[in-house]
Amino acid sequence: MKALRRFAILCHRWMGVAFCLLFSWWFVSGIFMMYSDYPSVGPREYLAHARAIDSARVMLTARHAAERLGGDPGPVELVMFDGRPAYRFREAGGFVYADDGSVQDQYPKDMLLRIASQWTGQPSAAARVQEVVQPDQWTLGVRGLLPLWKYTFADGQQVYVSESAGEVVQATTRGSRILAELGPIPHWLYYTPLRVRSKLWTRVVVWLSGAATVAALLGLVVGITAWWPSKRVPYTGQKRLHTILGLFFGVIACTWAFSGMLSMEPFPVSRPGPRADTAAGRVIAALRPAPPKLADFDMLPPREDLAQVKSLAFTSFDGEPLYLAALASGETKIIPVGNSQVDAARIGQIVTRAAAPTAIAERTLLTQYDAYYVDRHGERPLPVLRVALDDPDHTRLYIDPLTGQVVGLHSDHSSFVTRWLYHGLHSMDFPWLYNHRPAWDVVVLALMLGGLSVSVTSVILAWQVLRRTGSQAAWRRRRNARPSSANPARP
Repeated sequence: MKALRRFAILCHRWMGVAFCLLFSWWFVSGIFMMYSDYPSVGPREYLAHARAIDSARVMLTARHAAERLGGDPGPVELVMFDGRPAYRFREAGGFVYADDGSVQDQYPKDMLLRIASQWTGQPSAAARVQEVVQPDQWTLGVRGLLPLWKYTFADGQQVYVSESAGEVVQATTRGSRILAELGPIPHWLYYTPLRVRSKLWTRVVVWLSGAATVAALLGLVVGITAWWPSKRVPYTGQKRLHTILGLFFGVIACTWAFSGMLSMEPFPVSRPGPRADTAAGRVIAALRPAPPKLADFDMLPPREDLAQVKSLAFTSFDGEPLYLAALASGETKIIPVGNSQVDAARIGQIVTRAAAPTAIAERTLLTQYDAYYVDRHGERPLPVLRVALDDPDHTRLYIDPLTGQVVGLHSDHSSFVTRWLYHGLHSMDFPWLYNHRPAWDVVVLALMLGGLSVSVTSVILAWQVLRRTGSQAAWRRRRNARPSSANPARP
């Protein structure tokens, strides 16, 4: 037993020496990540920078716009593009202007510059232009869209515009870059030379987080075995402080390191979604919007309904056409076409019909997130209709009552590891804590600082070990360099 304890002490000491700085910075960067993410451009960012649709200039219907592209150009939405109302066909990769019907599927450099200028609110002449053909620190997530054009402005804004799609695919500010350098980038080891080598990056993160787990676990073993016999810590100075802090926060350090490793999915734990022939699969298919007939949209909504609308999607619910409008406030609303409508009662009927013969075990309208439907940023829609199926997997479907679309799913068939061992342990997003902020902030910040204190004391101890080891090595070198008394050196 003593030999095992000595082995644990030795391994923990030298693993701490090797990794203490990295572990300390993981806690520091984790604190920053509580409130800042890696910069990216998503639907909310698009809406925030888009202009409201000028419906008075819309002279062309969506059906006639689709005919200009020929064939079936796929889903369509009405937006403002380059200062003009236009129908965007993402699958076809082009725009059809709603004022004169002209097609825009090529994007010259002067247009890309105007797009960047409109996004930032800065004059075009102030931009510094650079073509990006290799991924840099901010295009790692969109490197499949390279080459891009990067526009840098005097106020620190940087915008990356795709020449093939004619839209902004990444945008950063001076502040977002600084926060990313302090948070997500060091936390994920998201450095360009490493991240572009995906397999190598995955292995490095898995092995380092695995080493952190082992080091923390060995520390717990050492601390508990030292404290247990006499119920006191038999050390002094930094070693005593490190042991006491480790006894309090070692479990948290261990679980955070382990759950961080699970985020890279080193084990085959993820499972596919429900099969099409299951009750859940049939419900999802029944609620999925079918491609609408554009002839049903020949009459645009009244102009008062389009006030402050930045995007107008042409979609359907239960086979009936409707508009899905994204507002300047970031909210969405349904604009019916004729008598089409979406309501909870109708959604319930569709779900019951599609799930049969499987029964509905529960139907609840949630006004706050629950254990399996959470969002740290509060962007997932609320209220949401939770429908529990009486199937072997105990499937829960989360349906947006505004649009009738499935926005979340959980079942016993889903990965327990991903929800609880990763998100639960790593983000502490337990419902009883997460729905009562700032309680979550206080608890997580206290645990972060506790883990950081353990890591900082390990840095001090590592320095003492290295200094002592260096002094001993220097003493041995000096001793070995002295002439032997039995064989004195000759003059």
